[in-house]
Amino acid sequence: MQIRIGEKNIGEDGKVFIIAEMSANHNNNFDIAVETMKAMKKAGADAVKFQTYTPDTITIDCDNEYFQIKHGTVWDGRTAYDLYKEAYTPWEWFPELQKIAKSIGLEFFSSVFDRSSVDFMEKLAVPAYKIASFEITDIPLIEYTASMGKPVIISTGIASLTDIEAAVNACKRKNNEKIILLKCTTAYPAPLAEANLKTIPNLAETFSVISGLSDHTIGATSAIAAVALGAKVLEKHFILDKSNGGPDSSFSMEPDDFAKMVQAVRETEQALGGVSYRLTEKMRIARTFSRSLFVVENIRKGEIFSAKNIRSIRPGQGLSPVLIDEIIGKRAAKDIVRGTPLAWNLIDS
Repeated sequence: MQIRIGEKNIGEDGKVFIIAEMSANHNNNFDIAVETMKAMKKAGADAVKFQTYTPDTITIDCDNEYFQIKHGTVWDGRTAYDLYKEAYTPWEWFPELQKIAKSIGLEFFSSVFDRSSVDFMEKLAVPAYKIASFEITDIPLIEYTASMGKPVIISTGIASLTDIEAAVNACKRKNNEKIILLKCTTAYPAPLAEANLKTIPNLAETFSVISGLSDHTIGATSAIAAVALGAKVLEKHFILDKSNGGPDSSFSMEPDDFAKMVQAVRETEQALGGVSYRLTEKMRIARTFSRSLFVVENIRKGEIFSAKNIRSIRPGQGLSPVLIDEIIGKRAAKDIVRGTPLAWNLIDS
């Protein structure tokens, strides 16, 4: 299976598609957003992903118990509205940010959270859409997003198997099978012990889709392991400098570490290669150092070959060791000097 996002082919024949998540890491500063995108590109990202919402499209301004954040997150003690007011990206930035992303070779798209954000991004002709894990149960939103005919990337962080099935079916009902499911652990930051990366190939197999990882763990371990398990998409929060602070700074990756992760991912892709038993030229040369049958004592013509005067040793210029029992007990066809590789013309038939 293969899906195209912008200029990138994702799937069996394509490289891992690496998404740098901007989220709130622009700190409400347009120039920081631009510099962050440039750093993403330099670090090896294929795409920048934003989040398109306003505080009023994603929640309401209310401070009763239902809207208080108090579940052991890095945002505890705030209301949802207060958090999203700080974290959202001004929509008027997006057209210019898209132009800049395109000019430096980054694919540009966004998570969408309601119909208005889908409509807005559709006007910008983005090449794909992202559904965040908290929106995976909003089937009407997923259907509407899928109806645009673009690839739909869905995080599965809070989802049960039934939720994931419902989201996939919502896309298919709109005749959209360009679905990418991302394994995601909804914790910020996420512990490695809760990553459960073996889910990645299971998602691909269970739902016949491309799968990948939306990673909230610290470091690159999960990302590299995910690639080894077959992930074709990786998403990681990106920040210029953690000391700048912000709602997502604690679990975001700085440019140097992101670049090292990208390099490790590309090296992992090379190492994985494909299923092959073909011997390369170097491997064929190396076979000359494998074991074979050699004469290990001087042998006179007519003398009997024995376990004492022939042995399986390195290098590999003699007959195969598998023949030793067949040869022992036969006689030498000529005088043979110690260190000679055993060959059929040395054996009296």
